[in-house]
Amino acid sequence: MRYIVLSRLTDEGAETLKEKPERVKEVNQELEKMGVKVIEQYAVFGEYDFVNIIEADDPAVVMKAMVELASRGTIRTVTMPAIPVDEFLEKLKS
Repeated sequence: MRYIVLSRLTDEGAETLKEKPERVKEVNQELEKMGVKVIEQYAVFGEYDFVNIIEADDPAVVMKAMVELASRGTIRTVTMPAIPVDEFLEKLKS
């Protein structure tokens, strides 16, 4: 299943990113080891700093990964399941 993750850096996270920009890619590799694949990732302006599309077989794996990231104090996330529109429409018909 895919998920949309909106993330906002904390002050500490912004400082880390400024000092070590490659940290973003390192975190993606850590997520892969936790069973979460980063499909796409965007840096954005506005209320959030990043929009990520991720994939995992088990929602509990995603929850555990997001708790792990939050526990570091460098990022806060909002995670939403993402259902392809065609799949959603089929579910509505059944």
